[in-house]
Amino acid sequence: MAKRGGFPGGAMPGNMANLMKQAQRMQRQMEEGQKELEIKEFTAAAGGGAVEATVSGKKEILKLTLSEEVVDPEDIEMLQDLIVAAVNEALRKADEASTALMGKMTGGLGGMPF
Repeated sequence: MAKRGGFPGGAMPGNMANLMKQAQRMQRQMEEGQKELEIKEFTAAAGGGAVEATVSGKKEILKLTLSEEVVDPEDIEMLQDLIVAAVNEALRKADEASTALMGKMTGGLGGMPF
């Protein structure tokens, strides 16, 4: 008689072993994909290119470029709005890449609950 809650003979059925191997392979692929994503850069502009922001896949601002004509001491609010818009757009691009990576990695799982 098998142990309660175990498998007869103590071995996993073939399908379960294959599922575990697939899960481990997917985890490695996700880790590799995440590392690749973290070193990517995402750039976005606002104000017709007057403000440009570059962020990493880790969502850190790497670079912020301002054209001279956008730096108006009389209109600091506009500059602030353009910076926020450019940074938010660059972060959105990084999020899209992350979502695409996760979709690619988990696309074959169907309705499996995790």
